[in-house]
Amino acid sequence: MSRAFRQQIDDGILDRAAALFAHQGVAKTSVQDIANAVGLSKAGLLHHFPTKDAIHEAVLGLVGTLGDQLASQVCDLPVGPVRDRRALEAVLDIAAAHPGLVAFLLSPALQPTHEAPDDGPANAVLGVFGVDPETAATDRLVRVIGALSAVAVLTIAAAQQGQSSAWRPSILQACFDTLGHPRS
Repeated sequence: MSRAFRQQIDDGILDRAAALFAHQGVAKTSVQDIANAVGLSKAGLLHHFPTKDAIHEAVLGLVGTLGDQLASQVCDLPVGPVRDRRALEAVLDIAAAHPGLVAFLLSPALQPTHEAPDDGPANAVLGVFGVDPETAATDRLVRVIGALSAVAVLTIAAAQQGQSSAWRPSILQACFDTLGHPRS
């Protein structure tokens, strides 16, 4: 099996595991649940990841890696509309490719009884938009969180409808509007 193909399989496992963690919580999600979700036997899943904790750690690691990739795509731009558009495009691409991770990151807000992932990734995404939650103006903070929430909810809905590509331009424009920028 090629390295790229194995990585694609592992990413699929992690995304489905993240969705289960978001829905059921990490503690209530079993290795068998994850195996069933990805269409593998339990032994087959354990060939990729030796334990549920290893899967959970890998989910958190993938979130960090994707956050780093996101930051690298905008770090050369000053805060403003051009950076916001590039950041939204990158966030939208990540969300479309990894809806389970999006659900996992949203799970504390949607189901506060589940374990919350470390708040580091959420703050890192805010930083991509030049927002520090401790010092940002309320209007800017609310607009960025609103745009990110819209990306998350709309990409999950688009994926469920099989419309990820078709909805992309409308999702991008709705989120850009949420940030308060005039239409180009």
